[in-house]
Amino acid sequence: MPSITLKNRRIQYHVTNGRSSRYTYFRFRPDATLEIVVPGSTSINVEPAIREREDWIVRQHDKLTRSIRILDRDSVLFDGSRLKVVFEQTRGEESIIPDPERGLVTVRGPAKSTVKEMIRRWFLKESSSYVARALPALARKVGARYSRAEVREVRDWGYCTREGRLSFGWQLIALPEPVREYVLYHELVHLTERNHSVRFRARLSALLPDYRAREEELDRVVPIREEDCLGYN
Repeated sequence: MPSITLKNRRIQYHVTNGRSSRYTYFRFRPDATLEIVVPGSTSINVEPAIREREDWIVRQHDKLTRSIRILDRDSVLFDGSRLKVVFEQTRGEESIIPDPERGLVTVRGPAKSTVKEMIRRWFLKESSSYVARALPALARKVGARYSRAEVREVRDWGYCTREGRLSFGWQLIALPEPVREYVLYHELVHLTERNHSVRFRARLSALLPDYRAREEELDRVVPIREEDCLGYN
């Protein structure tokens, strides 16, 4: 596979033909390979085009290579720690046994194909327990009232409605405790400050002086996607 050096970074790239007859597109694959989609059946020297987009490509490459995937090959991120997934086949019963001290989580079930769904249900249960336990105390510190809180599938880590309903993502439990706390504080402050204004940032800073560091750590985490799978599946 061809590669190019940009600002001391060796970046592999792959060229493919797209449907457009005019435009060239750039995007990164999960493995940090740069995919370049050129017009139709065109065969061109892409290196000048790459160098024109050098700053953007380097930023995206750095972000991708520094990222932390929740589900990565044969392991899963739980409570900020990487646990190796060990599968044990059963005749039908299902259970999940985490062992953080050994860096393992044993998933017992009827087939390897069920492991990802079992991890989802485990995360949903643990994230729900965390929110139910932590949110009321944090709301008192913020001085905010919410009408309802739930954990489910959401596009971002959390969001707040004008009616005071808070929703949090089921993958919340993957994060370290300080980062989970940041997510809860973030949405609680949104109950009174709707957008990311100067007042919102000032209020969040008063509650969490290191909120920017927690925010940066959160930005590095890549949630489980539908197409993700464990290495042995």
